[in-house]
Amino acid sequence: MAERRRTRISSKITQLPEEVKEQLDELLLDTSNTYEEIAEWLKAEGYEISKSAVGRYAIRANQATQRVVETLEKTKAIAAAVEKNPSLDYTRASRMVLMDGLMQRVSTAEEEFQEMPLDKAGRLIASLSRTETYEQRVRQDMKKKSELAFEQLEAELMAAIKQDPELAKELHSILSRAREKVLKDGD
Repeated sequence: MAERRRTRISSKITQLPEEVKEQLDELLLDTSNTYEEIAEWLKAEGYEISKSAVGRYAIRANQATQRVVETLEKTKAIAAAVEKNPSLDYTRASRMVLMDGLMQRVSTAEEEFQEMPLDKAGRLIASLSRTETYEQRVRQDMKKKSELAFEQLEAELMAAIKQDPELAKELHSILSRAREKVLKDGD
């Protein structure tokens, strides 16, 4: 079955000159103006556009504005989270936001699936899950390597200072605290 492609919306309003569209957008921002009044203004300007067309344009413009506002809010939230918690990386935070968006898209399937096929949404979710699994493996691998490095460092240092038991005990204590901190921060 052929996949339906969404076509670009072409209306009388999108064909208006840029200056008129800017004035129209300003009129739409003022909520005291009705769509009928705006349609009458357009008619006075020489453009025959119905109040329904004005309403549909306003809905599309509001949806686009809302998406931009939501994206900006999410971006600010990511930046604030990373600023407050430096151990959190941008890629993980961004992936979480992307996963949230995909899950919202899946949960509001009716209209959204017209824009994104279900199999594509599923592939994206699976890809994000694989990325998260890979990240966990890398973290575990780094933890093992850190543990081995600390053990080797401790063995070498203990061999070098074995003549001084007090110094060896103090060094062992310092290395244990450092190991705990590094391995705890790596989780």
